Amino acid sequence: MTYRKEQELSKQQEKFLASIKTQNFLKEYTTEELHDVFKTIMSQGFHGMCFSMYEDGQEPGHHITEEQVLRRMNILKPHVKWVRSFSCIEGNEFVPKVAKQLGLKTLVGAWLSDDKEKNREELDSLIKMANEGLVDIAAVGNEVLYRNDLSIEELMQHLDEVRAAIPSHIPVGYVDAYYEFTVHPELTAKCDVILANCYPFWESCHYDYSLTHMQHMYGQALNAAKGKKVIITETGWPSKGESLGDAHPSEMNALKYFINTQLWSKKAGIEVFYFSSFDESWKVGDEGDVGAYWGIWDKDEQLKY
Repeated sequence: MTYRKEQELSKQQEKFLASIKTQNFLKEYTTEELHDVFKTIMSQGFHGMCFSMYEDGQEPGHHITEEQVLRRMNILKPHVKWVRSFSCIEGNEFVPKVAKQLGLKTLVGAWLSDDKEKNREELDSLIKMANEGLVDIAAVGNEVLYRNDLSIEELMQHLDEVRAAIPSHIPVGYVDAYYEFTVHPELTAKCDVILANCYPFWESCHYDYSLTHMQHMYGQALNAAKGKKVIITETGWPSKGESLGDAHPSEMNALKYFINTQLWSKKAGIEVFYFSSFDESWKVGDEGDVGAYWGIWDKDEQLKY
């Protein structure tokens, strides 16, 4: 693509994004009205959610039962069309199986790290499930480059391996922060679909500007995609915990961010997997106290709002 065509494409995308900004959706809403809007969104349903596996006392590495996955999936089923999983082993393989049994579509992720043996298990399981018809989109790794767990060459080799081993109609992609697809155009070229995580909170953005900031994140991924489909694979806002710069966790901010995201994405025709379904206590180890409070449901599986 020539520089001029790239510039024309960028201008078109900027115009598109400007036309769908909806930061003021909720400006005049009372608390009661916000809860009513939330209930309407939940009853009508929305695109997708990230599946939260772990109850209190559980964490990655623990083997989760199919019964536990089924119980939580039944809670999500009335509200979403898609679910996203993060791993293909240690009970995570039940997520796409149960989702398909309940009529949901699946974005299935293999968790890649610096553990080569575990990576082999993850990739083999992803390939197996894809060939069994349990995978609608295959995600080879999640924020691997952000964590610096693998080189980009190793990651692209895994993308090639999975693509060659599964049915050709299944899109293969990689999940990372939106900007990685600009930084690594060779990786973007390897992906059938761009799977971008967009978190205004983690960039210390005040709630008042959060939707606009998220739209800019999406726009950057869209520009890097060069015409490929872009899916927002994670976005959300914590309901409790310590502030990060101007980003303040609260139930009201989390509620409004969820509503804004769903109204904007529906109007714009953008596919979003909201993070997350249930609160998970284990995440405080990686993210501080806010890590435990990203769910729409609390750790006891009770709807928060």
